[in-house]
Amino acid sequence: MTEISFPPQRDADIPDTPSVDDGGVSFDASPQAWLIDLADTAVRAVHPDSLLPDMLPPPPAGRTVVIGAGKAAAAMAAALERAWQAHQSEAPLEGLVVTRHGHGIDSHDVDDHAVDDHRIEVLEASHPMPDGLSEQAARRMLEAVAGLGEDDLVIALISGGGSALMSLPAPGIPLDEKQAINRALLRSGAPISEINTVRRHLSAIKGGRLAAAAHPARVLTWLISDVPGDDPTLVASGPTLPDTSTPADALAILERRGIAMADSVRRHLGDTLEAPHPKDPGFGNDEVHVLARASDALEAARSRAEAQGIDVRVLGDDLEGEARELGRAQGRLAMAIQAGLSAPLLLMSGGETSVTVRGNGRGGRNVEYLLGLFQALAGAPGIHALAIDTDGIDGSEDNAGAHFAPEDWQRASAIGLDLDDHLSRNDAYTYFNALGRLIVTGPTRTNVNDFRAILVLPRTL
Repeated sequence: MTEISFPPQRDADIPDTPSVDDGGVSFDASPQAWLIDLADTAVRAVHPDSLLPDMLPPPPAGRTVVIGAGKAAAAMAAALERAWQAHQSEAPLEGLVVTRHGHGIDSHDVDDHAVDDHRIEVLEASHPMPDGLSEQAARRMLEAVAGLGEDDLVIALISGGGSALMSLPAPGIPLDEKQAINRALLRSGAPISEINTVRRHLSAIKGGRLAAAAHPARVLTWLISDVPGDDPTLVASGPTLPDTSTPADALAILERRGIAMADSVRRHLGDTLEAPHPKDPGFGNDEVHVLARASDALEAARSRAEAQGIDVRVLGDDLEGEARELGRAQGRLAMAIQAGLSAPLLLMSGGETSVTVRGNGRGGRNVEYLLGLFQALAGAPGIHALAIDTDGIDGSEDNAGAHFAPEDWQRASAIGLDLDDHLSRNDAYTYFNALGRLIVTGPTRTNVNDFRAILVLPRTL
């Protein structure tokens, strides 16, 4: 197991490799260490500490209320408070955000970035399954924005994971029914766009309803996007953004995926009542800014690799589909490219794959992608790979992802690992743990979804 430190501390033991000498590239340390350092670079580029300080709006005549939800919410709130104290400390500021358990900011995290007086409360709730604390957080958000006027400002700090963390079922739908549907959707292999469409229409706060509750106050939304394509309405199911989908769309998704529905859910989705529409005049003064996305993480990694003499090809920042199948496809691509390669090449991609759960093993989409890739390569020499979730948690396990080297193919055979068996049971975590190749970072407090990197070396290296 590889334990590394992503933001806010940097692990000084990870070497700055490779080196460039007379136009050629050589690895002073292992390609694995270089890939881990590259992932560190990608995550740092999209951390809230580097995103918020220059974004402050002028204080309004009235109140400034901060609300927020997501895996990056606590770090976003901390960065906002530091900037607020530095530039407009006399202006009033209040509010609350909710993040995943363990993703808050403690004193160890902020030794160098302390604020004198915390004005934004940080709540914690469950992810990926919402719980009673998620419901309480949602109710408190609605209470926080109730009764605001035209002179007030709401700053919404939204990032991936907010759908589960701020979950208030629509009237007439019990929380356990929404949990059951959420659980079934996550196991079905449905893309996040479908999952969040259903979530919006089973919610009393998503799909622009939180912003509608805040109007006539102006709502300024800052997003860290974790969705392929970076559609702001899909991030955390768009609590402050109007919705163009309909209840009929959500019902069609559930029926197509074969998801069982209680009568209360079917009745609700059969209603004509829709979420706030983009033409609703209340949204006329609102603003939305996407602060970071997968392409930003990939660009930071690309710049670092190219500065070190490595050619880079980005395969896309919005790749979706079954994780293992994408891994297999990219493995075949890497081997085809290697056949004519004369210098190292880095293949990178981002996005959010899905996993259709068939077994009872331990895993997440990044390790399942890697196991599919590993299977396709079958120990092909000179090809190394890494895949992580940039939030530091791959699925619901304790790892961010994993990495592997060509020699791991023989190592796996020597210790009796059956790749096909592990893949059939969605048990990639156990497989890479046995090889000592899991990457454990702890919460990074940002989230632009997957970062995948395949280093392809010429067969002569």
